[in-house]
Amino acid sequence: MATRETLELLCSTTKLERDRGQIELQRQLNDAKEGDLQAIEMALMSCLQDSSAKWEQKQGALMGSKQVVLNEESSDEFALSLRLHALHLLNDSEARVRLAAGEVMGALCRRNGPEIYLSSKDIILEGIHSNLERQAISEASQDEIKQTEALMEKLSSSPSKDSYTDATKIFHDTAGWKNLETWMKCLQCVIEGCGIHFAEHVSQDLLDLIFLTLTHTNRFVRETGYQVCAAVAGCGGQQDELMESDREFSSVQDDNPLILHGEQLAVHLANGLADNWSQVRLAASLATRQFLLNLPSEEARQNFYPALIPRMCLNRYYVAEGVRIYSQETWRRVTGNHGKEVVEAYIKDTVEYYILQTMADNHAVREAACACIAELGSKIDRNCVRPYVDPLFQALLVCFKDDSWPVRDAACVACGNFVSCFPDESKTHMADLYPLFYGNLEDNIPSVRQGAAIALASVAKVYGQESLDILLVRIKEGIQGVDKQPSTTEKYESLDKGPATFGVVKRLRDNDMELHTDRQMYSCGSLAPKMGRGGGCMDHQFRRPSEPWEMCDGCVLLLTELSSIQAAIAKVSELLPLVADAARKHHYTQHVQFLETICKMLPTLARNLGKRYFKPHIEEFLDPIFYSLSCDNALTSSAASQCLNQLSQFLGPNILRGRVEQYNPSYLEKLEANQFIAAF
Repeated sequence: MATRETLELLCSTTKLERDRGQIELQRQLNDAKEGDLQAIEMALMSCLQDSSAKWEQKQGALMGSKQVVLNEESSDEFALSLRLHALHLLNDSEARVRLAAGEVMGALCRRNGPEIYLSSKDIILEGIHSNLERQAISEASQDEIKQTEALMEKLSSSPSKDSYTDATKIFHDTAGWKNLETWMKCLQCVIEGCGIHFAEHVSQDLLDLIFLTLTHTNRFVRETGYQVCAAVAGCGGQQDELMESDREFSSVQDDNPLILHGEQLAVHLANGLADNWSQVRLAASLATRQFLLNLPSEEARQNFYPALIPRMCLNRYYVAEGVRIYSQETWRRVTGNHGKEVVEAYIKDTVEYYILQTMADNHAVREAACACIAELGSKIDRNCVRPYVDPLFQALLVCFKDDSWPVRDAACVACGNFVSCFPDESKTHMADLYPLFYGNLEDNIPSVRQGAAIALASVAKVYGQESLDILLVRIKEGIQGVDKQPSTTEKYESLDKGPATFGVVKRLRDNDMELHTDRQMYSCGSLAPKMGRGGGCMDHQFRRPSEPWEMCDGCVLLLTELSSIQAAIAKVSELLPLVADAARKHHYTQHVQFLETICKMLPTLARNLGKRYFKPHIEEFLDPIFYSLSCDNALTSSAASQCLNQLSQFLGPNILRGRVEQYNPSYLEKLEANQFIAAF
């Protein structure tokens, strides 16, 4: 393909064609003969000099020039002219052109070394300085702030007098920030282009400028700032690269910016690892990995562990998957097989940070903190954690009352772990814990009820008969309480009470505007600070009151967990008739959800209790199981199908068939059909 055709592709208005142009240009550069490279340089320079060019042409010419300048045969004259054009285009109105210009500057540094940075240093740093502050907010920006304010009112429990201020803060935190981000990207490309040769140019003035961006109000700026920090950390060079010769290692050590400025970097990295925005956390995690792995020795790393280890540890449980997975890999690389020992060595710093994060504004952080506290109880040497059990329990008790259900769930599981690991220290807290466990056992969220059941079973295993007696009484009350469940079909009582009515009522209820209008909105992202926290004597206004069927559902889950305790088997089996009786009540809409739980738990109950205690009660559950098998709810029907198959395996297919035939022969057809369609 001729140079002209390649240039047309590079400058096309279509991105796919521009990408094809880059591939074709690289092929031409690989096969270039004498004189061909000069022609390509002239063609690209002509495009860059065209003042009327569209942004696509500028970007394409810059990306092509980047490929050319990295070719060993490219001319110094072309590189010199390209530097001037790239610096000029760093002020272009199109962000993609500015980013391409920054990449070109990085390529020039890779070709010529730090001299490119030194000749352009004042322009680049001034570009960052001049964009640190935003100009007066435009009319369009004011409209965006008003829209943000309206969203804030929905996310807030009650409109605040300072809602405009909050909306403005969120706007500044999320909107673009002039050309600052692209100037920072240019600096990042320059540092990466220079590599370890940039180390001697890392001055305090440069770091002060970078640190300003790390504390900037705008999250995109902070994110880019930490990416620049990662590039600075790379200047230290990987240890295996540095140790190619003792002379080089010694020379770089004297100028290693990680040694000279490590204390300052560690402080800012610690702040980034705790940032409210996931993208900033990820960028800070990247910089932290570069920082720690590029330090020359384990002894050097240990100087910074008190600030970084607790934050790295918590981010392994952070809700954002990218942050969580990257942090887990960083942990493995930094600590190897000694992560447990590292946490134990810095247990005081770790505990203090975890407790602090249980009070964070972001519900995702509070959830991660609870998970980390649970890990301390189950994985770390108990004698190491024992002095901190009481303050950790106090922090978990606050999170137990949180507005966010994942936080309540994580706190519940953590408390169960701590009771198992520290029974003596936990006993003084049980008076506070039992009501909280019961609150989660009747929570609106099924997984929270499941977590409470597991935690209470852990309590019963630790405290034995004393705890079992308390829990079995509560279970009996909870199961019988389903009788108090109000009917939810009263609003639709004009409908005929026929067998097909349930599906109609459910559709009407699902589309009832009153149930979905003017309700509290919940945030799963970084607007979470605007959702009120639980704790202390605060009113948890975001949780609707639990219904009797939810408590009954939680009690069935708890009964299943207790059935795994040998001492409780006989008492659990005595409560099975109550469970079967509760399963026959269909007067409320959510009974299908309760039946789904019954069908899921029944096989586990059977296995835990054994045939001796379970077989006398099998007929009592046949009506609820076959009702569930035929109902409109797919999840409940599937659970019933699998329940029958698992019971068949446990009791034996002939025994189950005989019991069904003896109880109600009309169920046989459904039982036999289920053997061929059930999912295993």
